[in-house]
Amino acid sequence: MAYTSDGLDRLSNGRTFDYNGKIYLSTGDVLWSEGSVKMLSILADDTGRHDFLYAPCSIEMYRIEYGVTDYHPNCRDNLRQAFESMGLNDVVIPVAFNIFMVADVAANGSLTIRTPNCPPGSSLLLRAEADIIVAVSTCPASTCNAGATIKPLSLEILRRT
Repeated sequence: MAYTSDGLDRLSNGRTFDYNGKIYLSTGDVLWSEGSVKMLSILADDTGRHDFLYAPCSIEMYRIEYGVTDYHPNCRDNLRQAFESMGLNDVVIPVAFNIFMVADVAANGSLTIRTPNCPPGSSLLLRAEADIIVAVSTCPASTCNAGATIKPLSLEILRRT
């Protein structure tokens, strides 16, 4: 999930689909903002499948879809807290780029979440194309990976020298 460093523009799945001409993104594709700013380029991708259709899980999602009445950890809160810690308050959390999550679209438009094809050590290399702020959440929803066990995620930021 990304915002421009001034907090005025945010990642957009719609613009990204428009400009890449597809919904399954991988090496060579660009993630765009609502204001048509190039945010991130995918330089290398070990798996070739990621989801950019599903919204981050939320308390409301757990209540509506699963009948959960108590608090449940969720990506929306995780992302909001991360942005607040970086000085961006009251941000709207749009659809996130769900790395390694696989969602298929059937001919009738229905969505199916499949088990990801990312063996241990799989990686995705992104290059920032603008001055951006990025927040990351490892999804606590068991359905995000078709019931697969949630694994740790390692994030490394490389600086151009």
